[in-house]
Amino acid sequence: MLGVSMTAWMDNQLPEGIGADYDSLPDSWLGWLHIGKVPLLVLLVLLLTAFAAIGLACGAVAHGLFGFYPPALISAPLAFLGALPVVHLAGTAIGRIVPSDETSAVPLSSLVGRIAVVVNGTARVGYPAQARTRNEAGQTFYVHVEPDSEGHEFSAGDAVLLVSQISGSRFHAILNPRPDLL
Repeated sequence: MLGVSMTAWMDNQLPEGIGADYDSLPDSWLGWLHIGKVPLLVLLVLLLTAFAAIGLACGAVAHGLFGFYPPALISAPLAFLGALPVVHLAGTAIGRIVPSDETSAVPLSSLVGRIAVVVNGTARVGYPAQARTRNEAGQTFYVHVEPDSEGHEFSAGDAVLLVSQISGSRFHAILNPRPDLL
């Protein structure tokens, strides 16, 4: 309702050393519960559902055998301990289904030093042209290039070296000094 992700909020409540680095978790009890592999809100729902179901089942069994319901101080810890293996097993199954977080997003400033080919237009100072370049992962980016000094022009098909980022996807460039790098 407030536009806040409950899972993101709950993930931020983890101890400081855990945060976004889940490498230390597999050997700990948090790793056993699949914290970091399955969204925390899903694990909380699993824990609460298992806790309630096990608590009700234990109470019904105790009432059937002994004729009374056990006190909450006894049944709550037992239900909690019984819910942990359920969370582990369900987390294992859900962890196989939930896609892992992977990204290859890069800042455009990392394209400085790359070779680009002008694909559209003629670039003059103040009038950029569209150019195509690739990052280290092989992803294609279309950027706007303009010469870094007055009197130079780039036309379609020219290979240029991106020397600085002006703003956003706009770069200063020079003619490629090493054509063998293309």
